Amino acid sequence: MKRLLPLLACLPALAAPVSVIDDQGSRVTLAAPAQRVISLAPHVTELAFAAGGGARLIAVDDNSDYPEAAKALPKAGSFRAIDLERIVAAKPDLLLVWLHGPSARQLEPLRQLGIPLFYSQPKRFADIPSNLRRIGQLLGSSTQAEQAARRFEQDLAALRQQQQGKSKLSVFYQVWDKPLYTLNGQHIVSDAIALCGGINIFARLPVTAPVVTDEAVIAANPQVILSAAMRHNDDLLKRWQRMPGIAAVQNRQLHQVNGDLLNRPTPRMIAGTRQLCAKLDLARR
Repeated sequence: MKRLLPLLACLPALAAPVSVIDDQGSRVTLAAPAQRVISLAPHVTELAFAAGGGARLIAVDDNSDYPEAAKALPKAGSFRAIDLERIVAAKPDLLLVWLHGPSARQLEPLRQLGIPLFYSQPKRFADIPSNLRRIGQLLGSSTQAEQAARRFEQDLAALRQQQQGKSKLSVFYQVWDKPLYTLNGQHIVSDAIALCGGINIFARLPVTAPVVTDEAVIAANPQVILSAAMRHNDDLLKRWQRMPGIAAVQNRQLHQVNGDLLNRPTPRMIAGTRQLCAKLDLARR
């Protein structure tokens, strides 16, 4: 028996079942860590790579453009419509999904086929390391996921410390201009605004991504207007130049931030939040 022990130690361990609760409150159980994974949202693709499971991805949605390796993966659809036939033909053992937009209705047939779905919807900063850890469990990369989660938590704690005691500023966060979209207090971006000492003027609206009017912004009179852009675009802020009654316009506090960094709930939100904080510091000065 003693002679067998070293031999047994060299044998690969049998894959154990994994089970987590997703952000919808549903239990996701796999007989073994997933090997063929399809991600159907850009932020979940980023989370999978950050959690060390990028090599398990066999397809992603059309808008998954980070990290660079995600761009080379086959595409399985978009926010508007997913390619059901391609997904079924790929025989995935796990789908990473975000239940918003027209494509969300197409997920039910995939669920009925028995394909496990993990729903990701981080609404607070604390949900990002939680997602990393759970995705790491599902993809068999818990060690890397834990490292990424702890790094995020440490960076977030340091950023909170830096921002303590700063004066409050009212903020209008513009996601898009036609129509004029913003985000309410239930979206994770409001966590970033609050961390930087900002007050989201539309935090109390019931819809997560509401359309608002120019008149509503004028009435709220924000001290800072922030435009989230995927690339620099001065046109997104031009509309406000015609409304000099707003404090942000009077004091020239119209700023752009990187929408990819800030709107996607991934570890890169730290960089986006630092950028947001820097814009509010400009307003304070």
